[in-house]
Amino acid sequence: MAVPVEKVKVLVLGDSGVGKSSLVHLISQGEAMGNSAWTIGCNVDVKLHDYREGTPHEKTFCVELWDVGGSINHSLSHSVFFNSVHGLILVHDLTNRKSQSNLRRWLGEVLNKDARKKTNGELDYDEEVFSENQLPVLVIGTKMDRIPDNNLEEVLSRSSSVAGQCRADFINLDCMQNKHLAAGTTNAVKLSRFFDKVVEKRYYTPDTRGRLGSQERRRPPSMTRTFSPTFLQEKLD
Repeated sequence: MAVPVEKVKVLVLGDSGVGKSSLVHLISQGEAMGNSAWTIGCNVDVKLHDYREGTPHEKTFCVELWDVGGSINHSLSHSVFFNSVHGLILVHDLTNRKSQSNLRRWLGEVLNKDARKKTNGELDYDEEVFSENQLPVLVIGTKMDRIPDNNLEEVLSRSSSVAGQCRADFINLDCMQNKHLAAGTTNAVKLSRFFDKVVEKRYYTPDTRGRLGSQERRRPPSMTRTFSPTFLQEKLD
C-alpha cells in the first residue's frame, strides 16, 4: 500500500561548473557522483528527510531538489522553475570568486521574480524583499579540496561573509568525498537543520512554529501527493 509523503521544493542555484549536480547527487544518494554532465534546463532529484528526527514529532518528508542549469545563455528561462519554492540552496565554487559574488544575482532572480525590481538591467538581491519573504537559505561552497593550505583560512572567511550577506547558514565541502556529509558530521547537522526550516516554512503557520508539538499543520489537499516505492526509486535512479 502506498504511503502518503508530503513534499517540499528546494531550488539548487549557482553558476555553471560549480558542482550543483554533484552536490545534489551526494545529498540524495549519500555517495559521490562518478561523472557529471552540464545541466540544461532543470534536473529534479529527491531525498527523504526525517523532520525533527529522534523526537516524538518525527515525520518523513520528500525533499525535491531542483537543480537548475547555471548557463547564462538560458537565464531567461530560469523563472519557469521558481514557482512554489520553499527553500534555496545557493552553490558557489570556493576557488572562483565570481561564482561567490554571483550568488546575490541568483538570490535576486528568485526573490524579485514577482517584484520585477532591476538594478543595472539585471535582477539583483534586495534585502528588503528578502526580509519580507523569509525563505530558508543555505549557502554551500564546493571544491574545498582545491584550496591551497596557505590560502584556506582566507577563502573560508570569504565564504562565511557571502552567507552572512544572504542571512544564511553555510557549508564548505568536497562533493567527491562522502565523508563531508556523513551522518553526525557538522555539515550533515546543518543540512538537516536547513531541511527542517524548509518543512516548517511549508507546513506550519507562524503561530505554531514556536510550539511544533501542537502539530497544527497547514495541509492543502491539492499539495499532498502519494509517492509509491516504485515512484521514489525512479526519482532516485
